[in-house]
Amino acid sequence: MSYLLNPGAQSEANIEVHKYYSGTVLAVCFLALVLQAFLHKFGHWAELVDLPLLVTVYFGVSRRNPVSGLLLGGAVGILQDALSHDNPIGLFGIAKTLVGYLASSVGARIDTEHPASRFGLIFLFFHFHQVVLAATEHVLLNHPAPFFTISLLWNSLATAAFGIVLFALLDRLRRPS
Repeated sequence: MSYLLNPGAQSEANIEVHKYYSGTVLAVCFLALVLQAFLHKFGHWAELVDLPLLVTVYFGVSRRNPVSGLLLGGAVGILQDALSHDNPIGLFGIAKTLVGYLASSVGARIDTEHPASRFGLIFLFFHFHQVVLAATEHVLLNHPAPFFTISLLWNSLATAAFGIVLFALLDRLRRPS
């Protein structure tokens, strides 16, 4: 009877919420932030991949709770702002908060275990993140930033490709159900 009232109830009930060992989310977020902050000193290649964005998307999609995704994205973004010397505090915080919320909302609706769907999600969230960053810089700082460039396309492809490998590694940190 409840299926007749809510046709999406059956498909939403089949999507599993993943649990992790205690401290896993904090440790992975901390490691991603530290690596992102200090790897750029070893060359420009390290700036191709946005590790805090990948961590935000992964835990948002896998935990499937928009409030926790929003809070995780906001915390990761603010800490990334604090560790970077180029951006004012709050710029990455705003963008990653929205990404965390949307990733959790998407994770609650569709199954994101297939590598092709993960690649597409990371690619789309990378560009959504860039649009939010550019719009925030333009509106709040009166600083025009590009919404799209060829280098951003290459960065998004590199981030999505690396994200598939990272997500497979992070899947091993799940607690068995």
